[in-house]
Parts: sequence; structure tokens; C-alpha cells
Amino acid sequence: MSNSKEIKERMAGIRETMKITNAMYLISSSKMKQAKQKLAETEPFFFAMQREISKILSYWPETGGIYFNGRRRVSEEEKKIGIVVITADKGLAGSYNHNVIKAAEELIAGPGSDRLFVLGEIGRHYFDTHYNNDESGLTIDTDFRYTVQDPNLSRARRIAGRLLELYTTGELDEIHVIYTKMENPVKAETISTMLLPLQKSGFDEHQPESQRIPTFYPSAEDVLNSIVPNYFLGIIYGCLVESYYSEHNARMMAMQNATDSAKDMLDELSMTYNRVRQADITQELTEVCAGAKAQQRK
Repeated sequence: MSNSKEIKERMAGIRETMKITNAMYLISSSKMKQAKQKLAETEPFFFAMQREISKILSYWPETGGIYFNGRRRVSEEEKKIGIVVITADKGLAGSYNHNVIKAAEELIAGPGSDRLFVLGEIGRHYFDTHYNNDESGLTIDTDFRYTVQDPNLSRARRIAGRLLELYTTGELDEIHVIYTKMENPVKAETISTMLLPLQKSGFDEHQPESQRIPTFYPSAEDVLNSIVPNYFLGIIYGCLVESYYSEHNARMMAMQNATDSAKDMLDELSMTYNRVRQADITQELTEVCAGAKAQQRK
């Protein structure tokens, strides 16, 4: 059993750790609220884009364009698939990064030639370490280096522009994204979804407001092709903010669990310290009494 001095040192170390976990909890709480507010401020515009696309499709259901129709018919094995993986720049967030990486590996294991676009230092380090010089045909875009901290529209616009360029030029046949979304305050879900080409079934059926079919200039397809990039930007931005929000929520929960565990350890160590201290006092009294008796015999 440790002596009282060692126990006191351990207790002091745990208290210092609790200061750190409490500070990280408060920081994540503040950043999480800021992220949610940003998303709430920009969502109306992108929802309006979605409604306009639904309206056009309701009048011209056969309209497609490059963002709805695949440019070429190829087999699943020949498809060139771009996968955007959104992880965190830091750890200490529970299973947040592990779940995203696991979902990415499941998608990579499927058919097709994959090209990986990784956001976040944790994900980049993992895939650079485990898939560098890999023979599975996986390509990691090393120029795609964006931070996930404090997401903003400017960064989302650059990311969306890069991905749209690769898609419209035929370098990618599909674009998928893997990110984390909060289902409720205590549950997060890792989402894996295809962003391009868009699926008409993904848009709510909109009843035409009148029997008169509107005229689109120069064509309904051209109008769609001009709206979709802004809609795609909104999706990318939403994924970044949702992931950022989920990351800090996961870190809050991890820090709260760490703080609770530290409190439990302190309670146990306090009881142990009291027992050890009582044993030391008893030992001292025993030694004093034994010494007194020895003096009396003399």
C-alpha cells in the first residue's frame, strides 16, 4: 500500500487534470454553440435553393443536366469515386474520429477506383500511415489540405469549387461525403451519402403553383446547372458545421466522463488516504506506548 505522501501527490495530480478537462469542456461548449448559430443563420438561403430545384423539377421532371445525369455509363468497377472524409484536427473526442474512419474504410472496400479527400489532421495522419503506397487503387489527394476548425463559407466555397471542377471535367463520376451529424444532444450518427450526381428522388415533390408552365431562359437545364453549385456549396458547408458541432459535443462528453472518473478516483484515494493516515497514527501510538512501557521496566 502507498504511503500517505504518495497518495497526496496522486490526488494533487488528479486535481490538476480536472482543471484541464473542465477547461476543455467549457471551450468545446462555447465553440459548439457558435457553430450551431452559424448554421442556423445560413440554412434559409440553401433551403431556398433546394425549394427552387424542386419547383423546376415539378414543371420539367425530365430535365437533368450534368449534376443529375451521369455523364457516362460505366460499370461499378470502373467508376471513379471521390470520397470526402471529415475528421477532427485533434483527439480527445471519444469515438468521433474512429467512427468516421471506419465508415470511410467500408466505402473504400467497395467497387470502383477511389480518390480520397481528407479533412482534419487525425484522418490525414491515419490514411497517410495505413494507405500510403497501397495496392488497392486508392488515391489520396495530398493537395486537399483544409482545416476543420471554425468552418466558414469561404473555405466551403473553395472545397466545393474544387470538387465540382473534378466532377464536371469527368475526373470523378461520383462524389461521396462521410461526416458526423447530431441526432440529439446525446447521440451522434456517422453519415455516408452520395452528393453527386444528385438524385431526383432526394427532392420533395412540389406541386406546381399553376397550370401554366413557366419559361426558363435559356433553358430549364441551364437554370438548374447555375443553381446546383450554390446548393452543393450549402451541403458542403452544412457537413463541415455539423461535423464541427458533433466533434465538440463528443469532446464535451469525453471531458465530462473524464471529470466524473477523476472525482471517483479522488473519493477512493481520499478514503485510502484516511485509512493509511489512521494506520500511521495507530502505529505511532503503539510505538509511543511500547516505548513508555520499556522505560517503566527500567
